[in-house]
Amino acid sequence: MAKKGIPEWLNSSLWSSSPPPPLIDDRHLRNPPATSVTPPSPPIVERPPFSSSPSAITTAPAPSLPVRPPSKSEINDLQNGSGNDGAGTETPAASSVEDVSRKAQVVAELSKKVIDLKELRKIASQGLPDDAGIRSIVWKLLLGYLSPDRSLWSSELAKKRSQYKQFKEELLMNPSEVTRKMDKSKGGDSNDPKVESPGALSRSEITHEDHPLSLGTTSLWNNFFKDTEVLEQIDRDVMRTHPDMHFFSGDSAVAKSNQDALKNILTIFAKLNPGIRYVQGMNEILAPIFYIFKNDPEKGNAAYAESDAFFCFVELMSGFRDNFCQQLDNSVVGIRYTITRLSLLLKHHDEELWRHLEVTTKINPQFYAFRWITLLLTQEFNFVESLHIWDTLLSDPEGPQETLLRICCAMLILVRRRLLAGDFTSNLKLLQNYPPTNISHMLYVADKLRTK
Repeated sequence: MAKKGIPEWLNSSLWSSSPPPPLIDDRHLRNPPATSVTPPSPPIVERPPFSSSPSAITTAPAPSLPVRPPSKSEINDLQNGSGNDGAGTETPAASSVEDVSRKAQVVAELSKKVIDLKELRKIASQGLPDDAGIRSIVWKLLLGYLSPDRSLWSSELAKKRSQYKQFKEELLMNPSEVTRKMDKSKGGDSNDPKVESPGALSRSEITHEDHPLSLGTTSLWNNFFKDTEVLEQIDRDVMRTHPDMHFFSGDSAVAKSNQDALKNILTIFAKLNPGIRYVQGMNEILAPIFYIFKNDPEKGNAAYAESDAFFCFVELMSGFRDNFCQQLDNSVVGIRYTITRLSLLLKHHDEELWRHLEVTTKINPQFYAFRWITLLLTQEFNFVESLHIWDTLLSDPEGPQETLLRICCAMLILVRRRLLAGDFTSNLKLLQNYPPTNISHMLYVADKLRTK
């Protein structure tokens, strides 16, 4: 059987490497590394099946500011504060013109009373400008958090933000606070002589199920202690989130506040979804969403970054939840089958490379693709590049997982010459520490792999 050839454009040396991309406008981050630091792959922890969230809680609308698309005059400020302070980084003039043109298209689309999501997806798939809060608004639209009808934004945001506030009040309290709140709602009098201290119950009023030593399945304390291990894992992971970025790491008040927000979101998600709870690495998926929303120049939106990020995180996770369910690992929707689909995609487009990797050098794709897929490539590229990749992931009408597999396949094809010349050790090291590449070209190749 003749080898299945690949198009010449897939084998271009132009795509082997490229200079690092310009830096994002980050009020906290000044010098991100040229390449990402690749930590060990996260282990699969026990992951029961995903369960749906409880029904929405009816709440009174909370005051909020409507989302404001950037003004057209801001187009002229594209280069101001763009953060291009990376050594040796130079943005071509043609690229700047293209960025301005794309920004103008996004602004025009966001200014419509009813936004055309099909057109917005088309524009966003090429990458979004990093300034003026455009990515914040567009991601909310692409994830379904905002309606295409702008007249509904104010009421939708008020309802969701109020709902998240109630989630925090009900799910982040310890059992003592829950009991105190329940007692107060029943008309308990804090001046009652039987009460030992304001807001506390006397021992005679504490039921068996409310006792800290109770092992009952309905005991608030028993369930609280069961959550402790999950909460400790969340805390450890959040503290390790992007240690190179002052926005997430360090002892500053800003970093501490952002860490607390991430912990709140992940804890509430775990409690609302007891079937999947929290799996190591979810913090890396949440981080880009929260970062973009928190840096929205519209202060009314930045103030609600935590609640907005929660709902967008839930929506994004709904498309990848099966990859985190251990019981589904061997099913047609589990992570192992997803990795198998990547292998078949590579075989279809480049059988020579597939055969060399999996037959000749016997590299199991799980050794590198597990992290690529479960963490949505956040650990393979630097933070700026990840945002560009996510623009494409979120904008594809087929869904982010199909696009993700094509991007992963493109990553293999772009380093095929080095892989074909390598053995098991060198190839595994290469794929677990993916080299710098031109992100725009990589996404172009991935789009070419789309099944017609």
